[in-house]
Amino acid sequence: MRPPLQVSLNGSRGAAEGAAVPMSPGDLVEAALAAVAAGAGEVLVHPRTPCGRESLSPRVVGPLLEALRGAGMGVPVVVPAGVGAEPDPAGRLERVRSWGVLPDRAAVHFGEPGAEELAGALLNRGVAVDAVVPLGSGVGSPQTAGGGTAGVEPLVRFLAWPAPDHGRVRLVVEPAAADPALVAGLRWLPPVPVLLCGREAAAWPVLRLAARCGAGARIGLGDVRHLPDGRPARSNAELVAAAVAELAAPAVPAGAATAGSR
Repeated sequence: MRPPLQVSLNGSRGAAEGAAVPMSPGDLVEAALAAVAAGAGEVLVHPRTPCGRESLSPRVVGPLLEALRGAGMGVPVVVPAGVGAEPDPAGRLERVRSWGVLPDRAAVHFGEPGAEELAGALLNRGVAVDAVVPLGSGVGSPQTAGGGTAGVEPLVRFLAWPAPDHGRVRLVVEPAAADPALVAGLRWLPPVPVLLCGREAAAWPVLRLAARCGAGARIGLGDVRHLPDGRPARSNAELVAAAVAELAAPAVPAGAATAGSR
């Protein structure tokens, strides 16, 4: 059975990046419901203050989670706990420890300082962890969109992290390009689920690679604003519908490298 498709509703984008990107709680709820109806099985959402700033404050995260669940969405909700919302590692810890309403999962970037302690604190609170590991740097930049390092260091940190409960940990790999050899190398990692996702030009090639590998996949306006044929996407739901079609395409012949079969 294929892992659920995750939709990234808004990511780190700002209001200036297009009216299709949902920002307000009402728009996020509407976008989430439409994306789930189109086939998404998980929702990744970046909570924001009324002025549009990413936030981990319980006064921002809690009401958004309650609105999503109160609308009857019925799928897991993932909230990122990264430098985009709180630059200070101690501040991130304080924020997640103060949450009154908990997400189903939280994304922790292992290229950012304090990732191991933050992930442990989330697990101790009963929140499953998505350990985000970028592989390869973006064009002209050694850093990721979240401000952490790319390359092999985040993966090394994840491998060295003595997770207290691997059963509630998923590895989210963000490759800079759809490299099958890279994914084949994931087979020797700890036996945790793997989700592959790319950004911008890499988004659709990486999604197709995830389909061939049997790994989880992600799509949404937080990652890419165009459809596979290059047309601008009008909504997250339109991207999800296109991704569902891509994931349903015929698989490569048996014997291809798999990241999801363990």
